[in-house]
Amino acid sequence: MPTLQSTTRSAECSVVAMSGSSVGLGLVQMRSSGNASENLSKALDGIAEAASRGAKIVGLQELFLSDYFCQVEDPGRFDMAEPIPGPTTQALGEAAARHGVVVIGSIFEKRAEGVFHNSATVNDADGRLLGVYRKMHIPDDPLYYEKFYFAPGDRGFLSFPTQHMKVGTLICWDQWFPEAARLTALRGAELLFYPTAIGWHHAEKKEFGAQQHSAWETVQRGHAIANGVFVAAANRIGTEEGLEFWGGSFVCDPFGNILARASEDREEVLVVECDLGLISETRRNWPFLRDRRIDAYGGIERRYLDE
Repeated sequence: MPTLQSTTRSAECSVVAMSGSSVGLGLVQMRSSGNASENLSKALDGIAEAASRGAKIVGLQELFLSDYFCQVEDPGRFDMAEPIPGPTTQALGEAAARHGVVVIGSIFEKRAEGVFHNSATVNDADGRLLGVYRKMHIPDDPLYYEKFYFAPGDRGFLSFPTQHMKVGTLICWDQWFPEAARLTALRGAELLFYPTAIGWHHAEKKEFGAQQHSAWETVQRGHAIANGVFVAAANRIGTEEGLEFWGGSFVCDPFGNILARASEDREEVLVVECDLGLISETRRNWPFLRDRRIDAYGGIERRYLDE
């Protein structure tokens, strides 16, 4: 099994040094295969590594337990799904309790016969399952045929009050929607965490790859700035069929500064110290939440305003 490379950064490199509570945030970037037990073992090793280096919250990539099977429409893949709570959430909860860390997982959830979701789970530092977020925005693009597998989420946008930080979970395609980030932040989230599986189509990388990666990172940094929160994305690496996953897992602060960024092609564990005082400092100086015109946003719930 490959050894996950260690990378540590500190929020002390932010624009302003704040006094306040600091929380270590760990991201596990890994290569997932078709072997679920090996993938789980690697993820558990990553959680342990992050915890040993001071992380209090550790997040995993999207659908870490398997290869990214949504590149094809295969009914047999539904057999991989599991209930929540289930064996994987139990394993993640045991790891959370063992190491005293919050664990954010990503599960192919079987809710009922014929009803499946792409879900994020949050186990608190004592192992308890705090809750489940179901991916709200479901893509249907070449090699991302997720609508075949997943029903859209029906629990709305959530914030989980963990022992260390208020965590909002969103998933991959949700990254592109400012409404999702805003509503999650309005529910009190101090961290927006995105389990992710995004990569390049082989034929597009040369011409569009740099632009695509830049846009992906930039929009999430914008969510951090607009909402005054920390943002983190844990992405996978490796080439799987028609996709080359670009890694680049990162954490940014409420000013949008990148505090740590993983490589494009190596398995790594990032550990970042996040100064929660920066949330208050940013929101006081850039009071976007204060100046929102909540009386003037009628129509946002419509698909498009024709008039």
